[in-house]
Formats: sequence, structure tokens, C-alpha cells
Amino acid sequence: MAAGTAQAQTKPSAPAPSGPKLSVEGSFRARFEGIDGQFRPKVDDSIAFVSFRTLVAARLDWGDLTLGGELMDARGYGEGHNSSVKASDVNTLEPLQAYVSYKLRNLLAKKDSLTATAGRFTMTFGAQRLVARADFGNTFPSYLGARAEYRTGRKDELTLFWTRPIDALPNSADGIFDNRVQLDHVNTGTAFYGFDGNLADIGHKISVGGYALRLAEQDRAGYQTRNRRLVTFGLRLRRVPAKGRFDVEAEAALQRGSARLTTAATDRADLDVRAGFVHVEGGYTVAKGWTPRLSAFFDYASGDGANPGYGRFDSLYGARRADYGPASLFGPVGLANLVSPGIRLETKPSKRLDMMVALRGLWLADRTDTFAFTSVRDKTGASGRHAGTEVEMRVRRSLIPDRLRVELGAAYLAKGRFLTSAPNAPHNGDARYGYADVVLKF
Repeated sequence: MAAGTAQAQTKPSAPAPSGPKLSVEGSFRARFEGIDGQFRPKVDDSIAFVSFRTLVAARLDWGDLTLGGELMDARGYGEGHNSSVKASDVNTLEPLQAYVSYKLRNLLAKKDSLTATAGRFTMTFGAQRLVARADFGNTFPSYLGARAEYRTGRKDELTLFWTRPIDALPNSADGIFDNRVQLDHVNTGTAFYGFDGNLADIGHKISVGGYALRLAEQDRAGYQTRNRRLVTFGLRLRRVPAKGRFDVEAEAALQRGSARLTTAATDRADLDVRAGFVHVEGGYTVAKGWTPRLSAFFDYASGDGANPGYGRFDSLYGARRADYGPASLFGPVGLANLVSPGIRLETKPSKRLDMMVALRGLWLADRTDTFAFTSVRDKTGASGRHAGTEVEMRVRRSLIPDRLRVELGAAYLAKGRFLTSAPNAPHNGDARYGYADVVLKF
């Protein structure tokens, strides 16, 4: 009896440390898209494009040590030799990520962590306007370098990073058309580094953040650049949408430094850069029924005018889909020479179905610069500022939760005076675009 009592009081031995844990996941996406009434000069008026993207990511966790990798295969077919399809749409058999990271816990306070990562990786900051791994495109920007991410128990975050961006290949028209297998190239002439921080809740469910991003590039053998040496610093504020309450988002950034007008070897003039952008949005979500959210927004991004220096805002490695409509074959709007107010309606009839429709007006911030991402320009300014009106819609349906999803979308660009009368504007009517996606996750 005594022996039994003594045995019952013995403390259990500490559990053996767990071994490595391997996890593998992936996705496959098939998309058909087409455009008619092209807004870009010198490319086909009508384009149909079929793309396929496969992602396979593996992760080995051994305590606080992680080894990770991701393979991407992005291919496209049917676009023809004179289309707007580019390197961001085709990138075959590419090791998108290969990194090692280590996490330190309870470093400065309870429940905080510091994670250091080195290798090749993708990044997303804030609302993805300047640095993004955006899902709509067929490929993602990636970087070789290191980053450190500090996170508190309150979910406040600070990220420091230093990288060299990786140039996607193939980048020639023939290579893209043929889906040529060609490993990407580390851009040794460019450095991209800085910080991004965020306070998760300063009261009333409002988060605030700030960042400073430095891009420094220079020519190298066989590779000409605009020698951009930019510092972009900005602030953001957000109250996320929720049922039965108002939400708000605001972000503004200034860009300073120097850049050249072209990549020509004969262009040696370094111009002072003074640029910036502002995004403001407010909305309200109804708590009942389809929980519709109605929002109004305004975007401004500076353009390059006749004044000395350079004034066109550079959106770095940002994404456009969330704010400005479908990209890929479409994508006329983005953070460059833009003045654009608009409204958006989003609804969710069920857990598996959501819908969105948006309307925005389009004007040029500077009438002598190229409008946004259209490549259309009137250096005299005689074509005015009104670029047109953009309407877009999207419907997404989950067929198998977290496994199989279909998505349909369309956009219409009613061209204004500028996009019909500028010297290099195509004279082919309004632009119409549509796409259909099927995404399988495994």
C-alpha cells in the first residue's frame, strides 16, 4: 500500500521533445480571360488567354526552426505574339520560395516573438498597394535576402527587411509565348529594403501603421535601368469591416529621391523625384440578410508634369486587383497619374457565395503624363484630363469549402475624351473584359 502510494505521488517525466513535422499543400488554378476594345497602343485589339498556375509548398517544422519551399508553374496559351501578356503571366517550373527561419519566443514580453528568415521568399505589407503577394495575377514577386518580424501578444507588428528583387524569366516575347523553362535571375543591381510596422488596436478597433521603403537600382552588364533611387514613406489607418458598423481606411505616402526618364544608356539625367498617393475609403455593413457593404472611395496618385524633376508615383511591387479592378489582360488603373472617386457594393448571400460590383470615374492628375497603366499619353495636354469610367463585377462560389472554388468576373472601360483623342490612343471603342477561374486546393 505504501509502495502504491509512493508511486502515485511520483511526478511524471517530462514529455520527449517532438520530432520534425512535415506539411505539404498546394493549389491549381485554371483561368480563361479575354479582352476586346484594347486601350493599350500597339498591341492586338482582341486577345484571348488561357492560363494555368500550380503551386506546391512544403514546410518542415522542428520546434522553432522552419525550413520552407514553394514550387510554382505558371503557363499561358493562345495569346498570340502581339499581346499584352508579360513575364508576370508566365513563369514555368520556378522555385518561388526556399528559406530557413527561426522563432524566438517571450523575448521582451510575455507572448511576443521574433522570427528571423533568410533565403528566397515572397512578402505582403498592409493593403498590398506597394508590396504584395497578390493572388489575382498568375505569378508573384519574390526576393532574395533576410527579414526579421517582431510580434507582440497584442498582435502589434514590426518587420525589417533587406533584399534583392528577383527578375522573372522568360521576359522575351518568344520565351513567354513558348512557355520557355528559364530560372529567374537575382537582380544584383537592385536593393530593396526598409521597415513596415502596425499597431493592431489603438481603440475602437482601429489599427495604424507606417513604413519606409528604399529602392536603389543601377545599371549592370546587359541590363539597363532608370537608376531609381527612391524612398517611399507612408502612414495608414484602418477599421476593418464588420456587421452593423462603419469602417474606414486611409493611406498616404510620399516618394522622394531620383530617377531617370528612360532606361536608355544615353540617358544620364538624374531627376529629383517628388511624388505621392492618397487612398481614402469609408463604408457600412448591414447586419442582416445578405450583409451588404456599401462603400465610397477616392484615389489620387501624382503624375509627371512640365515642372523640373519627376512627379509620377512608382507603386514598387504592389498589386492592383483589390482597389482598381482586374489586372492581367485588363488593368488600366493603378497608382500612377490618377484621380478617381468611386463606389462599391459587396454582398454575401451565403457562406459559400459572395458578389461585388464597383463603379469609378477616371481622370488624370497631370494631363501631359501617361494615364495610369494604359501607355496612352498626350504630351501637349490638349486631350484633357477625363479618361473615362470603369465598371467591374465579380461572383465567387465555393463548391467544396476550402477545396474547390469558381469565380466569374467582368469589367467595362467606357473611354473618355483622353483615351479616345490622345495621339497614340487606339480608336476601337470601349474596352470589355471577362474571366472565369476554377481553383482547386489540395
